[in-house]
Amino acid sequence: MQKHGTNKRTWTLLIILLLVFIIIGYFLSSPNRKEYLDYISESPSPTGVKAFYTYLKEEKKSVKRWTDYPENLTSINNSDQTLIMIEPFFIPDSEEMAMYQRFMENGNTILLFSNNPHGMFDLKTDSMYGLEIDEEGQEISHKNRDVFNALTSPTARLQTDDNDEILLYDGLGTIAFKRFFGEGQLIVANSPHWLTNDHILDFDHIPLIASLMNETNSDTIYFDEYLHGIQNAATVFKTYPVWFLLLFIQGAICLILWLWYKGKRFGPIFIPREDTVRFSDEGIKALASWYLKGKLYHDSLVIQADYIKQLLQERWGIPSSKEWSEMTEDFNRSNLGMSETKSQTFLVELTNVLRKKNVSKQEFLLWSKKLDRLRKEVEQG
Repeated sequence: MQKHGTNKRTWTLLIILLLVFIIIGYFLSSPNRKEYLDYISESPSPTGVKAFYTYLKEEKKSVKRWTDYPENLTSINNSDQTLIMIEPFFIPDSEEMAMYQRFMENGNTILLFSNNPHGMFDLKTDSMYGLEIDEEGQEISHKNRDVFNALTSPTARLQTDDNDEILLYDGLGTIAFKRFFGEGQLIVANSPHWLTNDHILDFDHIPLIASLMNETNSDTIYFDEYLHGIQNAATVFKTYPVWFLLLFIQGAICLILWLWYKGKRFGPIFIPREDTVRFSDEGIKALASWYLKGKLYHDSLVIQADYIKQLLQERWGIPSSKEWSEMTEDFNRSNLGMSETKSQTFLVELTNVLRKKNVSKQEFLLWSKKLDRLRKEVEQG
């Protein structure tokens, strides 16, 4: 009755712990306000560019996010495609830059928006110090002499070569230009904030963005998210939803508690010594050792012989009070694997040994083996 009450309390405790885990998991998995990185195409925050991405997706045939390594850009066989880079978080190494350049040489376009693109594609800039963004906007001239009003970058102006085509400029220098690479081209602009959700509708930002997009005739556009640190590498947290991971963790904890409750143990198994003493022949070994050390060879043989007499009585009804020398006919009837002569000789010699007061160690070992063999034959019948 007490054991039943203990089991009931244990299961009640396990159910309470499970409910606690479920409640904690519910609050942990409750939707919180998600924080987005700047200039990410899926970010609806003021610093994201989701509005620009969504607009292009509605206007163009194919608009996708590129999260793979640059070396896989060369696997794209089609030309006249555009890769848009918006304020990269890091400058790729020389091998990755070579992959981007090969992408352009195959007839494609890279449209780079960066406040200071110095170091990418061998670009150079003139740094602007002490300037601040004019919230009222500044005049920007287009190559066809149209004038726009926009927020300009206060950090740098772009340096151009003789073969470059200047697209946008103001009184401080070049804001956007085009450079050719093989059959493709690189278009650089130093004002990524034009594309953000917070500023895309301000001033003449949309016409300026459209003028740069018109420099390409691509219907397939990729947004480079690889340079924002977003790769295709699948992780457990990306593959499975949060609620599933929490449920899995809770199940694992409950499984451990259940195994613990059932008495399962992990690690080496140590057998208690009392079990070994109780259920093994340790006592017999200790007794035999005591007889050997005390040289009680005669007593040991007498005990073995008396034990065999008990077996003979249980097996074939031979009285245990009968002397060994009188058991010749009984041995012959019992089919113990001895001939009549051998059984008679064995019984006579055994009787003589048992009558001795002192038995040597050699005689003890010899007759101990003979009696043990006889015991096995009696037991096996």
